[in-house]
Amino acid sequence: MSESVIPPRPRRRPEINIVPLVDVLVVLIFFFLMFMQFRNITALNLKLPKIETAGKSDQTQRPIEIGLPPDGGYVLNGETLEEDALQQRLEQLAQENTSRKVLILADEDSRTKQLTKVMDLCRQLELNNISLQSR
Repeated sequence: MSESVIPPRPRRRPEINIVPLVDVLVVLIFFFLMFMQFRNITALNLKLPKIETAGKSDQTQRPIEIGLPPDGGYVLNGETLEEDALQQRLEQLAQENTSRKVLILADEDSRTKQLTKVMDLCRQLELNNISLQSR
């Protein structure tokens, strides 16, 4: 018998299709942008220029930030205070506006007693818009 002479087919060179890879990366970037936490940067000492012709801002007031560090103190808007001083300052702020938001930043090692005191004090002063900051 005679052998048939069929030329072998040329092998296709393997290709890497990057379209699915790009699709996955776009979805991941979108996911990370949606769930990324933005933090307030309060550690900068900046003296910003004043604009004389600027109108009043319609932006609402910043929330009252009460920090509860693990050592047992209180931090009100960046100022370290004792319990009595905290109460006096909160009374002053409550007289200005009781609808202002209160943001409590409690450390995971802070005492629950501290947290309940602060929440109780806010409710007594009719600062009822209380939120707890978490990670």
